[in-house]
Amino acid sequence: MEGNKINDGVNAGFDPSPENGDLKSKPQPTKDQLASDVSVAENAPKSRPQWDSQWEFLMSCIATSVGLGNVWRFPFVCYQNGGGAFLIPYIIVLILIGKPMYYLETSLGQFSSSNCVKIWALAPAMKGTGYAQALSAIYVVTYYMSIVGLCLYYLVMSFQSTLPWAVCQPEWLNCVPSGQSVNESIVIGEPKSSAELYFTQTILRQSDGIHDGIGAPLWDLTVALLVSWIIIFVIISRGVKSSGKAAYFLALFPYFVMLILLIRAVTLPGAGMGIMFFITPEWGRILELRVWYAAVTQAFFSLSVCSGALIMFSSYNNFKQNVYRDSLIVTTLDTFTSLISGITIFGVLGNLAYQLGYDDINQVIGSGGSSLAFISYPDAIAQSPFVPQLFAVLFFLMMTVLGVGSGVALHSTANTILLDAFPKVPTVYMAAVTCSCNFLIGLVFVTPGGQYILELVDHYGGTFMRLFAAIVETIGIFWIYGLENMCLDIEFMLGLKSSFYWRMCWGLITPFMMIAVFFYSFITTERLMFGQTYEYPEYAYIFGSVLQYAGIALIPLFMIITFYKYRSRNIIETLKRSFKPKPTYGPAIPEKREEYFQFRRQAKYERNLKRKNWFHHIALSLVGGYRWKS
Repeated sequence: MEGNKINDGVNAGFDPSPENGDLKSKPQPTKDQLASDVSVAENAPKSRPQWDSQWEFLMSCIATSVGLGNVWRFPFVCYQNGGGAFLIPYIIVLILIGKPMYYLETSLGQFSSSNCVKIWALAPAMKGTGYAQALSAIYVVTYYMSIVGLCLYYLVMSFQSTLPWAVCQPEWLNCVPSGQSVNESIVIGEPKSSAELYFTQTILRQSDGIHDGIGAPLWDLTVALLVSWIIIFVIISRGVKSSGKAAYFLALFPYFVMLILLIRAVTLPGAGMGIMFFITPEWGRILELRVWYAAVTQAFFSLSVCSGALIMFSSYNNFKQNVYRDSLIVTTLDTFTSLISGITIFGVLGNLAYQLGYDDINQVIGSGGSSLAFISYPDAIAQSPFVPQLFAVLFFLMMTVLGVGSGVALHSTANTILLDAFPKVPTVYMAAVTCSCNFLIGLVFVTPGGQYILELVDHYGGTFMRLFAAIVETIGIFWIYGLENMCLDIEFMLGLKSSFYWRMCWGLITPFMMIAVFFYSFITTERLMFGQTYEYPEYAYIFGSVLQYAGIALIPLFMIITFYKYRSRNIIETLKRSFKPKPTYGPAIPEKREEYFQFRRQAKYERNLKRKNWFHHIALSLVGGYRWKS
């Protein structure tokens, strides 16, 4: 949490950690040292492109965090974890983990004007954390865009005079058309809605498993996937200059459609049963750590924290942008959107149970993957008495927009890292190469076995690995770089002193909650089952583990590389060099850097006057005592 011996002995111009003793007895910076600071400032990274207005950043964050994770993944995870039992852990996690991590990452990116890899100039040995987050973003965006492709497919099908998922085909057994009660249909075995059969048999042509392989890419879904990546390319081809303009539509349009669907869902017969399932907690489930693990991973997925996207977006901000306000707005709006989506989809699930003659919501849908979004919503739309084609077009256009908003952010994370590493490559060329590569990878998700692979990648690449990277991130920033140092950086940038809530969350509550959930999930992990019934072949679990541990291994790998780079005969000296901030870390604007160095020197002086010992320092850091006026 700062004050450890690793960071002692940093140059006078930038010392993240006070040494024991009184600063008065130590030599003050000489003219040569100050000149060296100015030289470092002059050699600071060139100014990055910036948003044309602060609203573009806010809209981009909304488009990123309010996405398919709210409409598709949140109801699905909630469904798997007992409905209402999931809501209380989810809201607690958002308050104690989601909001602090969101504010932290937007502050980090804006303060240093750096991507998720370069911000680790604050502790070079932790650089692998940034690469692990970027790899996780790549995992997610490759399957994410296949879902956007499905949305585009449904969007095209919505223009037919009769919605194709509203009627049963002759070859579908035990099919119940949308809007028709099971008592009105000839059903011999277990009834299934026409929307479910249309999704699994007509669109996905889903296989019974992947023991015999996943099959070849389906041509129509491949075309849809290609179009989705072309859209991403067009938006990011000019960097923030083009993506910022698109963000207004990507952020605002979905809410218009979402409110219309909410009104429609709550007026359906049987909707009350589904909504009550959603909001009624099963108190026994709340004590299950697996539910808390699901809440943590959903918060990460929904808010896009620890994916590098927030750091990347905020790195294009003006240095004084009020990210504190923006973070509170986006995280609150994200929670609100998830609740709206949950009420809507569970209202539809209640209606489906009513139609199929079930008394229990759990009997409605047994398959996994993205089925809830492509069965429940379409089924509700088909029942609309007022031009269902219009509702279908609006809904799937909304879904496409939501997916594209998050896809732009996730893809831009890796794209920005490459552009910063190869600044001479034009943005349009880099975007073309990276979009093409991700499209080719995404072909695996448009095969008959694609949904099985999607859930595999989501489980191993998008959750567990991301949680591990988040834990390492908090340790690197608050326990190595220093809680007090991070709060000082924010105070210098925004003029805001970090409150007790932020300090306690950052220093103790957030990392320890994540560590507890991580170790529980690591110890009690059960084999992933598709739709809670299908067990994957052994090679699939090996493949998932490789995805997961490849990202985790990046963190110790880059630690070893850094230790070698800063090696010396003294191990302690090697550690100091590897974990102390680089002289280049700080504001990218030369004038701000000079002010920052002076601000930090004064803060260090005042801190040494108050500090008595290490434990006293920890206590003062957690309560903000160093910044209290005497």
